[in-house]
Amino acid sequence: MAGPGTWSLTRAALIILLLPRSLEECGRISSSASIVRLGDAITASCIINQNCSHLGPESQILWKLGAELQPGGWQQQLLDGTQTSTITLPHINSPWTLLSCCLLWGDSLQILDQIELQAGYPPSTPHNLSCLMNLTTNSLTCQWEPGPDTHLSTNFTLKSFKSRGKCLTHEEAIPDCVPKDGQSRCSIPRKHLQLYQTMGIWVQAENALGTSVSPQLCLDPMDVVKLEPPTLWGLDPIPEVAPPQQGCLLLRWESWKLSAYIEQKCELRYQPQLGEDSWALVGPLPSRTLQYELCGLLPSTAYTLQMRCVRWPLPGHWSDWSPSLELSTPQQAPIVKLDTWWRQRQLDPRTVDVQLFWKPVPLEEEREQIQGYLVSWRPSGQAGAVLPLCNTTELNCTFHLPSVAREVVLVAYNMAGTSHPTPVVFLESRGPPLGRLHTIALDPHSLWVGWEPPTPQPRGYVIEWSPGTTSQPWCIMQHGAWCSSSHKTWKMEHNGSIAGTLLQENIRPFQLYEITVTPLYQDTMGPSQLIYAYSQEMAPSHAPELHLKHIGKTWAQLEWVPQAPELGKSPLTHYTIFWTNAQGQSFSTVLNASSHGFVLHGLEPASLYHVHLMAASQAGATNSTSLTLMTLALEVSELQIILGLFGLLILFTCLCGAARFCCRPSRKNPLWPSVPDPAHSSLGSWVPTIMAEEVFQLPSLWDPSMPPITKITVLEEDEKKPGPWESSDSSGTRGLPTLVQAYVLQGDPRAPSSQPQSQSGTSDHVLYGRVLGSPTHPGPGHYIRCDSTQPLLGGLTPSPKSYENLWFQTSPVRTPEPVVPNQEDDCVFGPLLDFPLLQGLQVHGMDGLGGF
Repeated sequence: MAGPGTWSLTRAALIILLLPRSLEECGRISSSASIVRLGDAITASCIINQNCSHLGPESQILWKLGAELQPGGWQQQLLDGTQTSTITLPHINSPWTLLSCCLLWGDSLQILDQIELQAGYPPSTPHNLSCLMNLTTNSLTCQWEPGPDTHLSTNFTLKSFKSRGKCLTHEEAIPDCVPKDGQSRCSIPRKHLQLYQTMGIWVQAENALGTSVSPQLCLDPMDVVKLEPPTLWGLDPIPEVAPPQQGCLLLRWESWKLSAYIEQKCELRYQPQLGEDSWALVGPLPSRTLQYELCGLLPSTAYTLQMRCVRWPLPGHWSDWSPSLELSTPQQAPIVKLDTWWRQRQLDPRTVDVQLFWKPVPLEEEREQIQGYLVSWRPSGQAGAVLPLCNTTELNCTFHLPSVAREVVLVAYNMAGTSHPTPVVFLESRGPPLGRLHTIALDPHSLWVGWEPPTPQPRGYVIEWSPGTTSQPWCIMQHGAWCSSSHKTWKMEHNGSIAGTLLQENIRPFQLYEITVTPLYQDTMGPSQLIYAYSQEMAPSHAPELHLKHIGKTWAQLEWVPQAPELGKSPLTHYTIFWTNAQGQSFSTVLNASSHGFVLHGLEPASLYHVHLMAASQAGATNSTSLTLMTLALEVSELQIILGLFGLLILFTCLCGAARFCCRPSRKNPLWPSVPDPAHSSLGSWVPTIMAEEVFQLPSLWDPSMPPITKITVLEEDEKKPGPWESSDSSGTRGLPTLVQAYVLQGDPRAPSSQPQSQSGTSDHVLYGRVLGSPTHPGPGHYIRCDSTQPLLGGLTPSPKSYENLWFQTSPVRTPEPVVPNQEDDCVFGPLLDFPLLQGLQVHGMDGLGGF
């Protein structure tokens, strides 16, 4: 194939034209192969001779595969001044590409030489070799499947030879047959064939990477002959020779003239033009007959027919199907049963007006063409006289009859004849009626009509339905004439034992229908029963209109009048009221279907609201028109009261905040001294339960929330000398037990003890108290509590400095002086029982303080 090679040569010529004249003969490329298997490696060398004037000692030779630079080139200079560069490309993954040897010349890359590289696969084995002997072209045509694409130019050759028997011997070679480009078939002319002699045939595929051959085919050219299809046409029957048969077609065909001497058999297939019936096959048909009558077809039906033939009984191939032949079977008289129904009205004492309806019911699965219907009446007393009443193509007819007439005849006809006559007997309504007629809408396009069969059992029923209205009864006459029957639909049920039927013809959704059911008995009929029914119920047509009954500043009373139930409308299930304020906020509430009013609460004064009502049922919902209302505004007196109450609330909040701020115990300098009165508080009834073995936990000295205790001292009555637990060189608190010493505390250890705080209003009150007890007079102790801001005098340990230890501060040895309460001071004298917290003071190890 010359396509890729021609393109590569042209492209190489264009590249050479772009090279500088002085570089054309500088280098050349040699490769290990120009065509390789796809994915294999290839090695190439670029040799630059010593005569290249542009080649310097440090010139660099580069390689490009397609448009990409390829690393890995190994460059060296030979002794004769020639420079070479060798590169190995590990994988060639493109079916066609260019390999370029380039020289870096200045700032540009100059191509010294290029070669074309092709990659592909060896040819696969051709398969499915088959041959046909065509008598029209008088040649043996063979075809095969070449297999997958090799990406290389592959040549196929059809090879053959003449032989005997099973092609084990090679007698004479037949010239090779080379197909046209891209084709997978080839024809061997008749001059190279020997008919009725076997020959061996095979296909050889060859490209640059290898050769493959197909399995050998051994055949006799006449055993694979394919005949041309016959010519088929139809014959018209000759009534004088043979009357035409119903549902039959007479066919004739002629074999191809070149195959007339060959024994063959044929097949015929046919199918109706209308419908989706598959082909029906008839055969084998002997070719010598050349005529065939095809029967068992539907009357008045167009058919498509085709025929093909094959060499027989010797081997051969079926011909193609002949061109289609279209024929129609002759008509036959209609074979139908006609269901009939009628309506009568008396015009005068001697004449009645009859409206007759009918429906054709085919008795066989045939397609008779009915061209029209004929209604006739045979008067009694006139032998052989038949009076035609109607000749129509419609399914109903209106005519006049004498009152004494009780029967007419209805027939269907076409070009082939008429159907069997159907008598129509006008029965009188003397039978029993139906019981409990009812309907059910199964879906929007069907209605179920049910009833209770009467006794005796009818032989059938006639059901009529049409769109109607409840304001008028069943329409019989309009302006002296029959109502138009175009909108009426009816059907007949021949099974008298059924108790209902499904109506599916001409049923539309949301439509009211008038339905009548009439029972038919053997010689009479029963009265017609009428019922109205909807095929599907609809949503309410409109919602009640809202009315404003009363309105206030924050409420509005609404009312509405519920709608009366409507036919065809689903009953209401609930109401929903929606209201929206001016800011776009929406609110809603759901009410039951029996509600007819509602009060909107929580509205804002002097505000605009939009309200609408939605009525909902199982079939849907409908909204009412929107009602716009505005609430009343507040009066001046009401506004003043609201503002006054709001001001009082703000004032009360401020007072509570100020009181909480001023009375907080954590404040260092309150506005007034905090003087607790334990004797008159709830602590007076509290008795501690601290046991002797419990460890007394001292409060923190720096706790700002507790009132400071300056000093607690133990005094003696009529003390003459120190007790056994006192030391002569210690203060009144040094010899006390550890628990008692813990209560000898200063109010503020950071304040100097030698400076009394006598300025009222600039410093806090300091509470002072003394506990009185006698070791010789057991009994309840006493205390002195003073509210004075002056420090207690007599025998007190001076306050320690800020850097001294509070717990080991001592004073000179001196005898504590008894303190007598002074009425002029703000002091109170009383037993310790009035001070419950002091009852918890216990002195361990001191026998002389038993009364403490």
